[in-house]
Amino acid sequence: MDENAISQIIVDSAIEVHRVLGGPGLIESVYRDALEIELKNRGLFVEREKLVPIQYKGHEIHSPLRLDLLVNELVIVECKAAITYNHIFECQVLTYLRLTGLRLGLVINFGQRLVKHGIHRVVNGLETTIKQN
Repeated sequence: MDENAISQIIVDSAIEVHRVLGGPGLIESVYRDALEIELKNRGLFVEREKLVPIQYKGHEIHSPLRLDLLVNELVIVECKAAITYNHIFECQVLTYLRLTGLRLGLVINFGQRLVKHGIHRVVNGLETTIKQN
């Protein structure tokens, strides 16, 4: 399964989590943990708070990068629960992608009234394919 197929499952799962939990108003760890459960229920491999070592000029930084969710070892998911969306969230995920060598990340802001408005796709050299029905 490629990144685009995985991301569609993640988006559908995020919408389900938001619907079942009743929308915005909870802290981001609640949404992250519920999303982890939903993704696993859909057959995906999920690592929560995945620690990724960071190298700087040949030296390992003592504080590793901590990814909210890493799905199928291909897609980074950064969960937020912010009332006001900040585009720095996307810059953060792009940095994560560059440091890990991965190509796709999603910022999911569960703080939006409709979570579909809070989902932002971040790519690092990934071609997107649009399926037409």
